[in-house]
Amino acid sequence: MEQGIAGRRALVTGAGKGIGRRTVQALHEAGARVVAVSRSRADLDSLARECPGIEPVCVDLGDWEATEQALASMGPVDLLVNNAAVALLQPFLEITKEACDKSFAVNLRAVIQVSQMVARGLKARGTPGSIVNVSSQASQRALTNHSVYCSSKGALDMLTKVMALELGPHKIRVNAVNPTVVMTPMGQANWSDPQKAKAMLDRIPLGRFAEMDNVVDAILFLLSDRSSMTTGCTLPVDGGFLAT
Repeated sequence: MEQGIAGRRALVTGAGKGIGRRTVQALHEAGARVVAVSRSRADLDSLARECPGIEPVCVDLGDWEATEQALASMGPVDLLVNNAAVALLQPFLEITKEACDKSFAVNLRAVIQVSQMVARGLKARGTPGSIVNVSSQASQRALTNHSVYCSSKGALDMLTKVMALELGPHKIRVNAVNPTVVMTPMGQANWSDPQKAKAMLDRIPLGRFAEMDNVVDAILFLLSDRSSMTTGCTLPVDGGFLAT
């Protein structure tokens, strides 16, 4: 079945590593023209070697003015994946202003800013589009030491719904994916302790963590024409964690 991705222009944030990097690779393989955004020049350089023809943009999305400048001339974008995020874990009684500011600047405010830029272009051109926000199971379940992260992802879920409500009349769909622990290099490092992993795995009916392609497949589905009647959803990719 035709996905409606080939030939379209896609922008992916947090493209340097993990889910974002694999999303860029998958979109490139599907024939999309990809703008890859990361704050790491080295990651973008290596990604450009793997995926010739992508357009790398190096910027810290936590900086509103720098982001505005970096993306001002990006041109028309049809598909957007808001993947960039930070996870600053602190016990509730030790949460700092800096952790709050950075987390919400990247995990929520940057999503608003980049989505506004893309959606304004789609509206002006009268072109249908699709936006996917990468959220987390932490948006809907309390996790120790994750107060700020859980809160920012909970806000992202609600932002997704309001964006879907307001942008739907302009033929722009907005959805979120909500993964469990994903076996990115960072996920493998953070969950390598068998005791820590067991505590989480015991709450996942399928008994395993997600692989990157599990999440990327869901992202591509929501970007594609195969999900043309789906908007405002938060799609768990969690092995049943949120069902328990």
